[in-house]
Amino acid sequence: MTSTRLRFTKMHGAGNDFIVLDGISQDLSKITKAQWQALAHRQFGIGADQILLVEKPTVAGAEFRYRIFNSDGSEVEQCGNGSRCFVRFVREKGLTQNQTVKVQVAHTILSLTENDDGQVTVDMGAPILALEQIPFESSNLESKTEAQATLFGLKLPDGTAWIHPISMGNPHAVQIVNDVDTAPVEVQGPQIEPHPSFPNKVNAGFMQIQNRHEIKLRVFERGSGETLACGTGACAAVVSGILRGHLDSPVKVHTRGGDLTIAWDYLTSLQSHVMMTGPAETVFEGEVTL
Repeated sequence: MTSTRLRFTKMHGAGNDFIVLDGISQDLSKITKAQWQALAHRQFGIGADQILLVEKPTVAGAEFRYRIFNSDGSEVEQCGNGSRCFVRFVREKGLTQNQTVKVQVAHTILSLTENDDGQVTVDMGAPILALEQIPFESSNLESKTEAQATLFGLKLPDGTAWIHPISMGNPHAVQIVNDVDTAPVEVQGPQIEPHPSFPNKVNAGFMQIQNRHEIKLRVFERGSGETLACGTGACAAVVSGILRGHLDSPVKVHTRGGDLTIAWDYLTSLQSHVMMTGPAETVFEGEVTL
């Protein structure tokens, strides 16, 4: 795919930044893993945490298909901050006039709504708590119960990290820390991400609880490293905090890139959908030669 001109839009959601590509009006099928990596490279490319593809749906009931590639070129199932940018992109480009857009992702159909105040609300679906569906292999691990949550001790080189495994369409290992600013994110993140208990690797979340409606969060994302914000990570952290008895919905999540609001009506059912609201901004547009 040499000498191909590619139109792109650079966007971010709370500092989690993306290259967004229209795969409806241009052919993206021959882009290689190495080219995804080159596009995402911050010194030699456009630079991004993830690359988002807008495509035609392959299932009934969706307007678009939404695919996500990490900066290392790997394709992943879900990206919450990217979802907000997705709906802003398709509306700004005139691909839809609908304020609420149904989007096909790897595991489900998401409902994305651009609100009148410019914020975007994403119906993230129900959290996945069944270990085999995350997937998470718990054999030979210590475990303990805290309220409605079961925590597992991951053996790391410098000790044990007590994590709560949850999936929001992609796997997360959430742990509570005293202070996110001094938490060992850069040390434990690369150790937890490839841990053999997570066969598909995992996003490592470090949550500091400030009060019952407010947390701080840092996430070491699978395939991207630490990002300024992680939407699915914020959802997983709030679900974990609620199940562990520390939080009540709604919860404001302070990330290094901005704030997200997560609501989960768990008192009705553990299968209630998690709702995420936050910003989505266009930074610039351009063309690049592959």
